[in-house]
Amino acid sequence: MLVHGVAWDSPSPTLRLFTADSEFTDVALAQGSALGLRVIPGLWCLGHTKVHGPGDRTHVPCRSGSAAERGKQCGACFARDDSRLMHDFHRGTSVPTGLRAYLMQPHWLYVATFANGATKVGTASAPRKWNRLAEQGAVHASYVAHAEDGRVVRVLEDMVTRELGLVQQVRSASKAAGLVEPRSGVELLALNRQHSGRVRELLGGLAVTGYAVVEEEWERPALAEQLCGAAGARRHPYPATFDAGGHGLRIRSLSGPIALAGLPDAAGNEVEGSFVADLGALKGRKIEFGPHTTEIPALQDSLF
Repeated sequence: MLVHGVAWDSPSPTLRLFTADSEFTDVALAQGSALGLRVIPGLWCLGHTKVHGPGDRTHVPCRSGSAAERGKQCGACFARDDSRLMHDFHRGTSVPTGLRAYLMQPHWLYVATFANGATKVGTASAPRKWNRLAEQGAVHASYVAHAEDGRVVRVLEDMVTRELGLVQQVRSASKAAGLVEPRSGVELLALNRQHSGRVRELLGGLAVTGYAVVEEEWERPALAEQLCGAAGARRHPYPATFDAGGHGLRIRSLSGPIALAGLPDAAGNEVEGSFVADLGALKGRKIEFGPHTTEIPALQDSLF
C-alpha cells in the first residue's frame, strides 16, 4: 500500500493509503491506536490531481508506478498536476477552468505558530478553513482576513511576507524538533497574537478591496492537546527513520502528521518514555502492516 499522508478530513485523523486495487483506504489514528508496519525501501510517485471545481477533484494514479523525482511525484505527474499552478494564479498564470472555479471561492488568511515559536502566514479555502490548520500542525493560529477569492488572498499573503517578514512555509523537521522541547503554551499564544495583530494592522491600512479584516482564533483539535500542551515528562525524537524496516507505535497524541507515541516491545509492553515521530515522512512510501516493532538503539540509556 502506498501512503498518501495523514489526513484531517474530520476531527478524527487517519493515515491515508492507496491500495493495489486502486482505491483509497483510511487507517484511524485515534488516541491509543497501535500502528505496526514495515517500510519497503524507495520513494514513489503519488500521481496527480485534476481539479473540477470548489468541491470536486479527481486523483489520477501514476500510470507507470514510477519512483518520485520532484517532491512526491515523477516528472510526468508533476507536469499534469493542476494544484501546482494555484500558487502563481494571482500573478496572472493561466489555469484550467476547474482550478479557476476552485480558486475563485472565498478564502481565509491565517497566521500559525508552531512549537518552537516559528510563525507563518498561509491561506485556506472556505470549506477547509479548520482542516488546513489541523494538517499544518499549528499549536496556535488566528484568522486575520476573509477574502472574496483565492487571487485576493494570495496577494495579501505575499504582501504580509514582503512587509512583515512572515514566511509562508515551516519545514516538517523543524515542527517535529520543536515538539520534542516545545516552548510554553502561554508564550506561543502571546507570540501568535502579537504577529496576528501586526498583520491586521497592516491589512487595515491597505488600499486593496475584496477582503475584510477578521479577528478569530483557531480551535486546536483535542487529539493534539497532550503533544502541544505542557511537555510534562521528557520527550525524545523517534529513534528511527521511516525509509525502511519495521516500526511499531502506539499513538498518544497527534498534531498535524506528528505523533507523540509510546513504543511497544515484542511482548507488547511499552518501553519507558514518549517519542515524537513525524508520520508525514511515510508519505510516498510503500508499507505492509503487521506485528512490527521499532528497534531501540543499543545505547538506550543515552535517550534518557
